[in-house]
Amino acid sequence: MGSGTIEFAAIFTVLGDAPVSQDRAARRLAAILAADVVGYSRLVGEDEEGTIARLKELREEVIEPSIARHGGRIVKLMGDGVLIEFPSAVEAVLNAIEVQRDVAARNDRVPEKRRITFRVGVNLGDIIIDGDDILGDGVNIAARLEALAEPGGICVSAKVHDEVNGKIDAGFGDMGERQVKNIAKPVHAYRVLFGGERAADGSIGEILQKPAVAVLPFDNMSGDPEQEYFSDGLSEDIITLLAAWRSFPVIARNSSFVFKGQARDIRQIAKDLSAQYVIEGSVRKSGNRVRVTAQLIDAGSGHHIWAQKYDGALDDIFEIQDEITRRIVSSVEPHLEEAERNRAETTRSANLSAWDCFLRGRMLIHRFTVDDNRQAREIFARAIELDPDFSDAHAGLSTAYQREILMTLPEDRNHLGTLALNSARRAVELDKNSSTAHLALGSAYIWLDQHELSISETRTAVYLNPSNILAQLALGNRLDIVGQSEEGIPLLEKALELQPRDPHGHIYFGNLARGYVNAREYEKALVQLHEAELRKHDYPHTFHLLAICLAYLGRGKEARDAASKCEALHPGFLSKRANWNIYVNPEANRHLNEGLRMALEGNGVSPP
Repeated sequence: MGSGTIEFAAIFTVLGDAPVSQDRAARRLAAILAADVVGYSRLVGEDEEGTIARLKELREEVIEPSIARHGGRIVKLMGDGVLIEFPSAVEAVLNAIEVQRDVAARNDRVPEKRRITFRVGVNLGDIIIDGDDILGDGVNIAARLEALAEPGGICVSAKVHDEVNGKIDAGFGDMGERQVKNIAKPVHAYRVLFGGERAADGSIGEILQKPAVAVLPFDNMSGDPEQEYFSDGLSEDIITLLAAWRSFPVIARNSSFVFKGQARDIRQIAKDLSAQYVIEGSVRKSGNRVRVTAQLIDAGSGHHIWAQKYDGALDDIFEIQDEITRRIVSSVEPHLEEAERNRAETTRSANLSAWDCFLRGRMLIHRFTVDDNRQAREIFARAIELDPDFSDAHAGLSTAYQREILMTLPEDRNHLGTLALNSARRAVELDKNSSTAHLALGSAYIWLDQHELSISETRTAVYLNPSNILAQLALGNRLDIVGQSEEGIPLLEKALELQPRDPHGHIYFGNLARGYVNAREYEKALVQLHEAELRKHDYPHTFHLLAICLAYLGRGKEARDAASKCEALHPGFLSKRANWNIYVNPEANRHLNEGLRMALEGNGVSPP
């Protein structure tokens, strides 16, 4: 575990019936629990005495009593942790659930910035006893599982899952196999679902193997171009609702909206998007009345599976969306009628004026210009004034603050970063099941260099909605930033395969290219940068990285030309990036900055 955290490691001995000989007594099978306090450095930095006092109170009033109730025994207290022995793995997981529930209940009475939240990982494996210490992969894997857990959550290995499944009142969400740091083989992880959570229909890997659905932007039939935001917003909301079923992959909005306003060859569009099913439709809005037509097409045969017209009052728009979504799901996969009980509910504003503002803000933010982004900020703020409990509006406002940082590169990003963080925290507080809200929070943390929290929140966003390609792209990028490129780069590559036509792809191809530069794979980076340039020829970030990459490839004049183009597009950009510190590892930052220095001199060197 990283520095600045408090670690709790509990050993739950699971001995067999056979006696253990003296010469083998130093090794045994055990269930190991690893946990940490989320954001401990921040908590101590803001209130050291109060944090330590609250931790002591939790240990004495929650953790130790729970250990006693489950037959545990404290083996050893350490400066940064405690070792405990339990009679079984079942009791270990029950103890973890009980502690997490009790801590969460106490946090309801504590201001958010003072809350102490734990992550927990549990593994069942062989350990080596070294005096009072324990060693081995069994312990290391538990620590890696803890890192995969979300704040307030529990993550267990497949061995623990097999041991306790069916024996406790909790479900499990299959997180698939994960390649974790310093462990040779992938670790199959499960999220423990307790406190009203529900298991998904399948693992992320299983979902992404199923036929994909693409929702094309619905045509605006109102005769008023100003109503375009409404038809676009309805299409996006249907994408979001479909993705929440977690039963098949849904092509991301940015890819399917590439075909907005174009003559449509459904089979070719489906081929371009790698989708089996395509949904298209139209919206006519007049006063307080709305008419929506929708049809679902099997792209392989070109046959219409169903078509429907919906008429109603604007007040019924959410019911219309839900009905369209149910019909789509039951048509794509007939056996999914039972899946409705497992669908993640999406909280939407009951205030139609607030929702209308949100749709306008979302349309503006997708344009990705400084002026449009500032207008989006104002409109999201207006939506919040109309409905303070509208989670999506808070997430949208957070995203607008973050886009401003990205596009303007302010000297002091802490102010905007803090505003983004506060808005995203509120979004999650209002809707804990929103993948969008967790993604906004994970993104906000990155601007304040809180990488551990950023990754945790982004993992939650991916878990809640495996079809949220933006969350997958963000997770891959952040894993690369913290030095886990072996997981981050493949995730970026896979996500870009599922997001083939995103008009903002220049950003994501640039992130992948930077990862390759960091890995010293300059030729691969060059391929990704050319892809980025094809998608947006005037994005300064692309040419900044291109200059670095070309310098390391020994192509000095081309590197200098790329640097000059970057500066022409955004005067002052390169001076702001002269001491770029995007990576956690200082050596990785030094490598990037040295590449820029060589590019500016125009005499790059061939890589070793």
